[in-house]
Amino acid sequence: MSPGFTFRIAVLISGGGTTLRNFIERIAAGRLRMEIVLVISSSPTARGLQYAAEAGIPAAIVERRAFAGQDEFSRAIFDRCRQAGADLVAMAGFLKRVTIPDDFANRVTNIHPALIPAFCGPGFYGHRVHEAVLEYGAKLSGCTVHFADNEYDHGPVILQKAVPVLDCDTPDTLAARVFEAECEAYPEALQLIADGRVSVEGRRVKITPPIL
Repeated sequence: MSPGFTFRIAVLISGGGTTLRNFIERIAAGRLRMEIVLVISSSPTARGLQYAAEAGIPAAIVERRAFAGQDEFSRAIFDRCRQAGADLVAMAGFLKRVTIPDDFANRVTNIHPALIPAFCGPGFYGHRVHEAVLEYGAKLSGCTVHFADNEYDHGPVILQKAVPVLDCDTPDTLAARVFEAECEAYPEALQLIADGRVSVEGRRVKITPPIL
């Protein structure tokens, strides 16, 4: 980042807001150098709204049912992100599908609780992912931070972290281990973007070394 420039993000949530809370805590501790300028929730009862309020972050509720179609719903979300001056939109447990406008191409990130392209796509979210990993007998799982596009779990991969799948695992224990990896991977990926070290060439994301 250039001196005096603050990277600004909007965060989209639908539920508990644990990823949002992780961002807030890391920013407060100086471990994530950016500002959350807006939180948008698709649910008025999302606990993440409380975390936003406690941190003094502006928040908006945009419910899917209030709009005739996906495009109108998406426009309402991205209009708010533009008005807030967001450089990037981070999906953090956001469970509604949106249409990403052209001016936000490669400016929307998501995290998936598996190693894409495995265990991803329509129907693979939350505990369903971990149940599928265990049912398949996979020995590794993990998380993937990727740029979001207009297909499920499809955009270019920014960063992945792997975790072992243990013989004694349940969906709950595997989910907890993957979430620990998510808490490291997502802020790391966001900081790489904020520092201008990420470039996209087709489906490949390249990360330049830090300037010493």
